[in-house]
Amino acid sequence: MLEISTNKIARVIIRAREMGAKVGRWDRSSDEAGAETILESRPSDGTEAELRSYIADMNRDEQASLVAVMWIGRETFEAAELAEAIKTAKEEATSPTEKYLMGIPLLPDYLEDGLDALGYSVEEVEDAVL
Repeated sequence: MLEISTNKIARVIIRAREMGAKVGRWDRSSDEAGAETILESRPSDGTEAELRSYIADMNRDEQASLVAVMWIGRETFEAAELAEAIKTAKEEATSPTEKYLMGIPLLPDYLEDGLDALGYSVEEVEDAVL
């Protein structure tokens, strides 16, 4: 059984997707800005910091479940091995969970796939947060 609410997982998915949609500036100086630059990554953008803080503020059980769902989505574990995945996540946690997860390029995809494998409707879960 998950030790984290699906709403919290959905928030991580949504924020990670927002981060993934950001792109670095390459064609203009930093003093030029316009409506078309809304998806540009800027030093003042709080999306990454907010997501890191959100994950860091979770308790140990929630963080382990979040990692376990990602592992299931990545097919490191099967859905039937959820309890083992959570136990492994707790035992193998050697760095801050937010640092580990933020280094996973396909994090939102893996979390969605993990929820799906566990029988949750990703659309319903995300709609509940939006």
